[in-house]
Order: sequence, then C-alpha cells, then structure tokens
Amino acid sequence: MVRTQVIKPRIREILSKELPPELVGMLPKHWVRIGDVLILPLRPELEPYKHRIAEVYAEVLGVKTVLRKGRIGGEFRETNYEILYGSDTVTVHVENGIKYKLDAARIMFSPANVKERVRMAKVAGPGELVVDMFAGIGHLSLPMAVHGKARVIAIEKSPYTFRFLIENIELNRVQDRMTAYNIDNRDFPGENIADRVLMGYVVTTHEFIPKALSIAKDEAVIHYHNTVPERLMPEEPFRTFQRIAREHGYEAEKLNELVIKRYAPGVWHVVVDVRVFKK
Repeated sequence: MVRTQVIKPRIREILSKELPPELVGMLPKHWVRIGDVLILPLRPELEPYKHRIAEVYAEVLGVKTVLRKGRIGGEFRETNYEILYGSDTVTVHVENGIKYKLDAARIMFSPANVKERVRMAKVAGPGELVVDMFAGIGHLSLPMAVHGKARVIAIEKSPYTFRFLIENIELNRVQDRMTAYNIDNRDFPGENIADRVLMGYVVTTHEFIPKALSIAKDEAVIHYHNTVPERLMPEEPFRTFQRIAREHGYEAEKLNELVIKRYAPGVWHVVVDVRVFKK
C-alpha cells in the first residue's frame, strides 16, 4: 500500500497541463495498490477527467489497471469498483512471503489489515488444526499454513472467491496441510475438532458464534472479529461472545483484543482472542 500526503510531482506536472487549475489540487494524494492494480479514490469534481487521470497514475506508478474506489457490501463482502484504466483486474499481491491471487475489482483485500495477517502467521503452530469459517481467498489462514505450518480447514461460501482460495493454496504450496470447502460454514459437519477457529467476518459475526463453539475443542482459541460502535467499547465485542458462549454451556476467557481499523464513522473493526472452556 502507498500512502502519500502530496500529489506526486510527475503526476501533477502532466495533469496540470490538462486540467483546470482548481482541480489539480483535488487529485488523489493516497491510494491502495494490490499487486499491479491501483484503487484510486476520486472526488466527483474529477469525473469528466477520470479516465485520463487513471491513465497518468497507471503510467507513473507502473500498474496495469486502475479501479475507482466504491462501496463494499453484501454477504460476500464484494466490491463494485469501476474500471477506469486497463481491463485485467486479476492480480497477485505478495505480502509477508505469501502470494494472494484475487480479482481486485470484485474481492475485498484490505492492506490496512496487514498487521493481523502478519500476527496470524505467528499464533498457530505445527500440529494445530485451524478451522477458518470465513476463508475468503485465504487472507488469514494462508499465513498460518505457510509460516505456522498448521493444518487448516478453510471454508468459503462464495463460488467465485473459492476459485482463488484453491489457486492460492496451490500457489503457496500448502496443499498437504490446507483443505478448502465451498459451503456455508453452518453446514460444515466437523464438531469438537479445532485447536483454533478463525472468524474473520464483520457486522453479523455474532450469529455464527454457536457454530464456532461446536467446531472448537475444549480450551481452543477463537479469533473473533466484529464491528463495534465506539460507545460500546471496550466491553464489546467480548461481552456478546461471552453471553452467547454461556447460553451454549461454555465459559470464555478474553486473552487479547486489538482494534484493526475504523470501519465507519464511530464504528471500529475489532478482533478478540478468546479461549473457550466446555463445562
């Protein structure tokens, strides 16, 4: 990811000859780079020049495709980014020695979550069985299999995303310890098997806590992600997890809590590491 606070001089130099002076200062000062695809936020005032702006950013920054940042939504957290320059939106993003292949125009990949992906590379160890309930392209579980040498069951419901998950398992040569299922995680038959459960989802993650508990062994660790209004922190999201765990006959101990990033005004994406005990 590239973050700058000034418009790159070369970009300013080229576009200042083509844009009205008042628009030059509105050019994006920061962007997200995923592999060789650029995701650019563009103000509405720049709309008439969007394709030329994208072309210049692509040339100066050396990328093949430029997308306009849009909204992310729906069950599969799919993006709906507009293609401004280029046509090929499939790319391979390399981070922490891991190759992530994805379609940047349709599949969310947040460089802002890099610390959590790096952390996951360190928490699991050889011999552990990890169940990733919301695997995506392997965002959080590939680091566990590649660096931690853990065994991973990766569950991803979206058929389109699942194709990239399978490719990423092969790209990173972890077929011997990573198995993928293209199903709804609530249909996963395994019970009482996981040393560690990944719940890398937001907004409605709490609805899946009972399933996570059934997959987990006694004293397993669950990495529980959710979005939380700031006014409910720091009690949430652990309070809700603990309440649901108790309703299902479990005790829960909070081991760690980290704020990942701002999700919306006054709302934060948080992860809590919880150890669960079967009574």
